[in-house]
Amino acid sequence: MQKPKQQRSIERINKILDASNDLLSEGGVESLTIAKISEFADLKRTSTYKFFETPDEIKQALIKRYIQDCNSHLKKNLTKNSEGDYLGCLKECVISIIEFFQSHSGAQKLILENTVSPPILSSDLHEIAETILQHIEKSVGLPNMFNKSGVFLVVTQIIISILSLNTKENSGLTDVGLNEAVRAANAYLLSCIATPA
Repeated sequence: MQKPKQQRSIERINKILDASNDLLSEGGVESLTIAKISEFADLKRTSTYKFFETPDEIKQALIKRYIQDCNSHLKKNLTKNSEGDYLGCLKECVISIIEFFQSHSGAQKLILENTVSPPILSSDLHEIAETILQHIEKSVGLPNMFNKSGVFLVVTQIIISILSLNTKENSGLTDVGLNEAVRAANAYLLSCIATPA
């Protein structure tokens, strides 16, 4: 079989991921099988296997796409926070992340409700962490601290973990999740700032 040109490959991969998102929106994570995705994408299974050997590979690619979309949403909706405090900046970030998940049911099901594999890669979360870091530095400023990008990766992981727990316990995102994510992220951030370098 002749290898498709790069643009065609990109289009097929996007078609597979779009079909996976549609399946997630209609059903659950268990609906993401190669057979169902191929059928939904109107592709032969062999075409799907050409790009993804397992459903987990499709999930990983879809998670990466969701995280990129969440980061774009975050960048678009964050404005300089005039309150001038870390808590206010973090709250604005968490609200924007919650808005993204509430309007993207596939992302909510795969990232927040899913307790199976694959996990979100740290390399993917770095994008959101960097956006939150830039927002806080632009709004409030940060003193010198060791490994800012590492601190904000943990802040991002805290936010996603608490929103995930909130979703699982309440069948959706609530104000409790918002408040706890902001409180825990702020506490961690302040503890890192207070630590001498």
